[in-house]
Amino acid sequence: MRLRTKKNTRVGLESQPDLIVLEPKKLKGRWRELFGNDRPIHIEIGMGKGQFISRWSANNPDVNYLGMDMYDELLLIGSEKARKLWKEEKGSDEVPNLYLVRGNAEQLEEMFEDGELERIYLNFSDPWPKSKHAKRRLTHPRFLEKYKRALNEKGEIHFKTDSLSLFEFSLNSFSDSRLQMRNISLHLHRNELRDDLVMTEYETKFVGQGMPIYRLEAVVGSEVVREHRERVEAEVQASIARAAKRAADGREDAD
Repeated sequence: MRLRTKKNTRVGLESQPDLIVLEPKKLKGRWRELFGNDRPIHIEIGMGKGQFISRWSANNPDVNYLGMDMYDELLLIGSEKARKLWKEEKGSDEVPNLYLVRGNAEQLEEMFEDGELERIYLNFSDPWPKSKHAKRRLTHPRFLEKYKRALNEKGEIHFKTDSLSLFEFSLNSFSDSRLQMRNISLHLHRNELRDDLVMTEYETKFVGQGMPIYRLEAVVGSEVVREHRERVEAEVQASIARAAKRAADGREDAD
């Protein structure tokens, strides 16, 4: 996405230090100080116009959110959208648990200490369809290694796209990086809108056109991996117990 720089955009950003971070590298290891608390930090990499991250911040005041994009114009639009949402729903245009950050995934290690984040959202990232551009895809293994370092013991990656080719690439990429996946969907809103999940601007448009949305969650941190394995094992044992019961009931009926 290429945007034309509008007059006074930079002034508009610099006038909002309570919401906009223009030099995130200076905050490496100090993001909790910025928020003023020890709550978990979730980040959307490539936030677009900010609908997704603004809605999450309003829905979950006990979580700290970061919306990252490399375009000043999108940061300004996102700040306007966030303040409007909070004004309408909270009665104040102050947004205490959200910062919009100028940056991109390439700079992640320069912006965050190891384990400083708890969740990463990748929504409708550029699919970079040409094979020669595969390394630019945000689910390429080289980016996944960056995410793994930045995420803590509860770390997760939530990924959504409308691109089947990018989703297929990403499934292989997550697998090659030895990340366990859950809640894989090839048509997220097939039966009805998932009102437990926040939609992006692109998603709203695509769903309105009847297009499938592909989604998955990757569990990264040691604690969430352990919980996932325990849950899967419990489901397997429950399935075995149900099968054994059906077999026993069948023998009784035969007798």
